Amino acid sequence: MMTQVGFLPDETSSFVGRRAELARLDTALTTRRMTTLIGPGGVGKTRLAVRAARAAADRYPDGAWWADLSPLYDDALLLPTVSDAVGLADHTLRMPVEALCEWLSDKRLLLVLDSAEHLRGPCSHLLAELITTSPGLTVLVTSRQPLDTRGEHVVRIQPLPVDGAPDALRLFEDRLRAADPHADLEAPGDRAAAADICRRLEGIPLAIELAAAGIGRHTVAQLATRIGTRFDAPVDAEDLTASRLDLLADDSLWPRRHRTLRTTIGWSHELCTPLERLLWARLTVLRTDFDEATAREVCTGGPLTPDAVDRALQGLVAQSVVQWDGTRYRMLDTLREYGRMWLTELGEERAAADRHARSFLGLARRAHDGWTGPDQISWYHRISDTHLDLCAALDHLLAHDVTAAQEMAGLVGFFWACCGHLSEARGYAQRALGAGPVEGAHLTRLQWVLGVAALLQGDFATAEKYGALCTATALYDRDDDGMLGATYLSGLTQLMTGEPAAALEAAERVLRMTEPGRAEGEPGSSGEGVSGEPGASGDSGGSRPYGGSGEAGEPELSGGPGVPGASGEPGVPGESAHRLRCRLITVFALTALGRLTESLPAATALRRSCERGGEYWTRSYADYQLALIALLQGRPEDSAAHARDMLAGKHRLRDSFGIALGLDILAAAIAAQGAGAQAARVYGTGHAYWRMVGHPQRGTPELGAVRENCELQARAAVGDEAYQLAFERGQADNAEVGLAAALQSGLQP
Repeated sequence: MMTQVGFLPDETSSFVGRRAELARLDTALTTRRMTTLIGPGGVGKTRLAVRAARAAADRYPDGAWWADLSPLYDDALLLPTVSDAVGLADHTLRMPVEALCEWLSDKRLLLVLDSAEHLRGPCSHLLAELITTSPGLTVLVTSRQPLDTRGEHVVRIQPLPVDGAPDALRLFEDRLRAADPHADLEAPGDRAAAADICRRLEGIPLAIELAAAGIGRHTVAQLATRIGTRFDAPVDAEDLTASRLDLLADDSLWPRRHRTLRTTIGWSHELCTPLERLLWARLTVLRTDFDEATAREVCTGGPLTPDAVDRALQGLVAQSVVQWDGTRYRMLDTLREYGRMWLTELGEERAAADRHARSFLGLARRAHDGWTGPDQISWYHRISDTHLDLCAALDHLLAHDVTAAQEMAGLVGFFWACCGHLSEARGYAQRALGAGPVEGAHLTRLQWVLGVAALLQGDFATAEKYGALCTATALYDRDDDGMLGATYLSGLTQLMTGEPAAALEAAERVLRMTEPGRAEGEPGSSGEGVSGEPGASGDSGGSRPYGGSGEAGEPELSGGPGVPGASGEPGVPGESAHRLRCRLITVFALTALGRLTESLPAATALRRSCERGGEYWTRSYADYQLALIALLQGRPEDSAAHARDMLAGKHRLRDSFGIALGLDILAAAIAAQGAGAQAARVYGTGHAYWRMVGHPQRGTPELGAVRENCELQARAAVGDEAYQLAFERGQADNAEVGLAAALQSGLQP
């Protein structure tokens, strides 16, 4: 069976019924390019789409991918969200829609866009372009209304049947037992009462789930009586609750059933305690899944103390208002809409947004402080996973607290560059700089973020400009970290443009200037910055591809004077991330200049410093340099081992650019050992990752010779035809599958 790839949400509760709908959807996905699953809120569109996509996933060689659009309040982040969903981390200056169309153009995949009703126009325009340019793309959309896109096939989903079919009652029972494994409908009259509840709720799954959650406070018979009383009562046109709930209605689709759902949600709201209702409203400011700590930070205030937030949160989980998957909490979009309405009614929108922004500014500060510690990877993932909340917080701060926005944009810029959100990193940094006066460390960081984002997009002129501005600001402020960051940015720009000697001279000078406890003129070690994707270096200035001047074997830490870390010093305890990255520039430059006997101990010392502090990002590039140095010294086995260490680190960081570089070096190391077909497949997987970041291949100029040698050696080992077949297999593999194969040690015939 084909390895299933892509991402679909996990199903955390039982799936009931829907056989006919699943069959219709399966036929639609087989015969149509675009299908929109429509129905009112709470009818089960998302669950049905997950189940249908999972059943069809094996038919798509490039997988089934899911994009949840419900957290997007406008279309500003629509393209980044869809790009993330399909694995694109574009590092170019192209228009995002152009990059996405090119990425999908030769793929056969299923893309699911969930909850698109509030972005119908933008989604329709985007999908029209994608379907036109991507002949292998199939799209499934869930929405309350059709998107009106050309070629759209609409499948309407009705509530569960309640007469002559057991599905609605089965759902009620399943949710009843999920809340209490000992619960049942065996008491006299219970089954009839439950069936009456399902009929009253007209088979709407969300309404049934909310009703079942209320059993903890009522018997089934009592619940049936209360629901019957509420539903039989006439609607008061002047009733504030009913009129405001009309926000959830769509009169073109089953208005009466919308009334049923609105009434059920309102009834569930009444069952909540006052503090649970307040928490329900305040949680709606969150865009992504959350944990208890985030709920406390964002929602504490007034009568909601931190302890009260914890208790109220568990109450909302018990009533199915909030879902808990074992690690994170989330709220269904329909229930979020209701809570947001009451947040407005309470007059708390601004206060909630202020708390939300403060919380995520605090997250950015903690992540920045923890970057060089043992929790680096978890911080990295936390920033990546809360991207939409961070953007919302920045938007709010730019409107209401410019100084805080300028600080935050600088703090998250490095993480965003690593995550592939280069456009957001650059855009928010530019907005923050233009929002008002800024100085000191905030100014240096913003200039640095702009320069690094530009560099990674291949805009070397802008990177050079901001490297100079960052240097000038840091010198004026006597800011050592700022100087190290500026030197990293300028040095990396010089390496990418073929000036390794200039990069080395500047990095060594600044490392000496900023070395804690060192007299001026002594060799220093270390460096910092914010992101950047170092390219590789082959030989320049005298070394020869696959035959540099270094000695074979792993030497002791010894080297020439002036080489950071060459004397056996493993690095200064507690080195900053900027310092470590500035040391990385010296390693790259020494390798590029062919000074391998110096770059090897420097890279080894840098790796040890990173390992001791739990730093993975710089450490993986030190592994990369060790792989390149070993390759140039004629030690391909050692080179392959270092390359796999590098790839493992970059995989943990989800750094597609770094993975692409590492695969190129691993392929070269394998080719140097005579395994031509294996090298070709790894090289092909590398090309798949290069496409993922939007560049044909990147790195410092010297890497070109290494790549050329790799291909020549691999072709010579197995012949052109076998090489091409293996290369195409690597390109065609799903990226994750290809990377997993590349990480397996040992040579293959």
